[in-house]
Amino acid sequence: MTHFLSIPKVPLLASRAFSSSARQLRNRVPEAQKLFQEDNGLPVHLKGGTRDVLLYRATMTLTLAGTCYSLYWLLFASMPQKKA
Repeated sequence: MTHFLSIPKVPLLASRAFSSSARQLRNRVPEAQKLFQEDNGLPVHLKGGTRDVLLYRATMTLTLAGTCYSLYWLLFASMPQKKA
């Protein structure tokens, strides 16, 4: 039974990592809620600003290009092939 008492304590370095003196992060959730809940006529996926608009346009461009490319090859595959 004495071998249970000889378990080493948590290292000092690990205990410092979880101390209360760690850097405190500012809660930015209320600011984000105010931004996304305001009624300015924009859809929610564009309320984040220029970056959201650019990401939206890039996504729509890639989606449209991919759809057109797929339809092209579907049309190409449906045409009868010439025999050599």
